[in-house]
Amino acid sequence: MRRLGILTSGGDCPGVNAVIRGAVLAGDIVHGYGFVGFRDGWRGVLEQEVVPLPRHSVRGISRLGGTVLGTSRTNPLRNGGAGAVRECFRRNGLDGLIAIGGEGTLAAASELCRQGLHIIGVPKTIDNDLGATDYTFGFDSAVQTATEAMDRLRTTGESHHRCMVAEVMGRNAGWIALHAGMAAGAHAILVPEHPVSLEQVAAWVLSARDRGRAPLVVVAEAFAPMGQIAPYAPRGLDTFGRRRLGGIGRLLEEELQARTGIETRATILGHIQRGGEPTAFDRVLATRLGIAAVQLAADGRWGTMVALRGTDIIPVDLEQALGALKVVPEARYREAAVLFG
Repeated sequence: MRRLGILTSGGDCPGVNAVIRGAVLAGDIVHGYGFVGFRDGWRGVLEQEVVPLPRHSVRGISRLGGTVLGTSRTNPLRNGGAGAVRECFRRNGLDGLIAIGGEGTLAAASELCRQGLHIIGVPKTIDNDLGATDYTFGFDSAVQTATEAMDRLRTTGESHHRCMVAEVMGRNAGWIALHAGMAAGAHAILVPEHPVSLEQVAAWVLSARDRGRAPLVVVAEAFAPMGQIAPYAPRGLDTFGRRRLGGIGRLLEEELQARTGIETRATILGHIQRGGEPTAFDRVLATRLGIAAVQLAADGRWGTMVALRGTDIIPVDLEQALGALKVVPEARYREAAVLFG
């Protein structure tokens, strides 16, 4: 029997389990594949921590948040490289591997493919910033969670006549901030693609207050105010050498209160956005991506990633998939900015 491995790496997000289920069911029913999973992403590959994935093991998991396989931010290129991954393939009798992950995971997969390993990528990031796909699963769920949190922040802000700042995730792009902020009726949305001065943010806050509103400011974690070179990142680097973001909301809390005289409170939503059950949209998208990934493996289309274009699932070369980030364009930001203040 042909055999595929599955791993989930990087940050978790709603919909991962639906990918696993879609891949295992389609692989078993249509292609006759057997499956094994690796615990905690690339760490499980390097340390040979394997779990069998028979068809009955994925029963009912598509509605569950997180990942049943676990995840980590292990970088295989720094911890053994292609030789260790190749040995894992040999010992487990694998024809190939389905790697479910974001930018870091897929970059590692692309390099391993260049070194002769058989890997198919499935894009996973709540940031929705991969240019080769219209949407990544997890994004819709994160936006829904953030919107519900902002609705709650508005009610407490209105009760106390406060300005509320909601910080959301968004390492390279402000899609969560833009969508959740628009849905919640924010009076200012701050994203990394479009620097804004603190004076302008304060003016929007005062405008909302003067109309009798409790101002709501939504900020992406990578936002840097105009004149500041890099985003606020006091926690050093992660295992892929990227800044560990988070905390700009607290900085805005202090600045806005000082500049406007309005009592201001910040809430960092953080990992709340990653948790919980996936939305129906993400369950369907993730399931389709899992099915398509196995089809690519069966066709020998190694070194590719499944992507959503319009309503179709298509294969994209991994190198092309990582070629450009999808950021919030000027027109989309200006569309939202009409409603600020």
